Amino acid sequence: MISFLDLKRINEPYETAFQQKLKSVLENGWYILGKELETFEKAFAEYCHSKYCIGVGNGFDALALIFKGYIQLGKLQKGDEVIVPANTYIASILAILQADLIPVLVEPKLETYNIDPDLIQEKITSKTKAILAVHLYGQLAEMQKINEIAEKHNLIVVEDAAQSHGTEEFKFQSRSLGINSKFQNSVVTLSGVEELSCTSAYSFYPGKNLGCLGDGGAITTNDSELAKVLFSLRNYGSEKKYHNEYVGVNSRLDELQAGFLNLKLPNLDADNEKRRAIAKRYLAEIKNDKIVLPFWDFSNNHVFHLFVIRTENREHLQEYLAQNNIQTVIHYPIPPHQQKAFLEWNNLSFPITEKIHKEVLSLPISPVLTQSEVDFIIEILNQY
Repeated sequence: MISFLDLKRINEPYETAFQQKLKSVLENGWYILGKELETFEKAFAEYCHSKYCIGVGNGFDALALIFKGYIQLGKLQKGDEVIVPANTYIASILAILQADLIPVLVEPKLETYNIDPDLIQEKITSKTKAILAVHLYGQLAEMQKINEIAEKHNLIVVEDAAQSHGTEEFKFQSRSLGINSKFQNSVVTLSGVEELSCTSAYSFYPGKNLGCLGDGGAITTNDSELAKVLFSLRNYGSEKKYHNEYVGVNSRLDELQAGFLNLKLPNLDADNEKRRAIAKRYLAEIKNDKIVLPFWDFSNNHVFHLFVIRTENREHLQEYLAQNNIQTVIHYPIPPHQQKAFLEWNNLSFPITEKIHKEVLSLPISPVLTQSEVDFIIEILNQY
């Protein structure tokens, strides 16, 4: 069986180093907010061309804490609206709700699966204060258009980069925007309005392009004021022990997971290149009219956390692949607005989102997938 994602194979090259790191952390005797985390925060900030990195417990907390940080600074208020793609993973929406903000769903583009900037404008109201741009499956959203809209309406832009570690920057006029890996984190100076700080949330869940051996997350930003609040919020709202400035939470990237990430971060770019190489083969060699391949312009704006195809008879194709010993996964079978958790949205209609969730199927793609395995997957798909 070709596994969809073989985490054991991915982590095998690090086994000795992981054991040595565990021994080092044990001998050091400092397990929370120590040198390993400090080292990782510095390294990941540099990797993202960012001034600050705040290690937190997971990617969900990273998003929720960003919104809570903006509330603490008075840049957002509870009850404000946040634009978010309708087809995102539910965590993006839950994080908005966790901060007592209101998610406003916007359809994606069928081509890219990312939010359609042309549809954002019609959803903006006097209560809209932020846009959450999700780089789904590892491909950058259209940040130039999103930031132009944000600038026009004085909105904060937050990026959900949980699936897009290592995507390369693009330029918007004379400044870099976006807070994804390889982006230049920036404070956007607007004419006649307050500066808006873009901020990004990352997940280091084991299956991510940069994954630890448990839960983990981080926030990157160039906003010193926001960073100061976030460093406190993640630690019970405390900068100095037993002195609590804010109503915070306990969400800290622990020393051991930070240590594991320190070992894996130097190889992230090379691993992403292996993913892109597999994606290029899939795109060039899968030739089947029953299968819709994903869009990619062959720039480094995609790190292929997932390689997602579409087909009208997904269950049949998935069963066919399973019979041929190829494991696939559906990301995601039920759109957020049709979940039982959101009964108030169940009568809403998002036809593009619904089509995507009904048809998508994720093929195996990882740095450890062999050429012979890729050959076989392509051959079986072309025979379908």
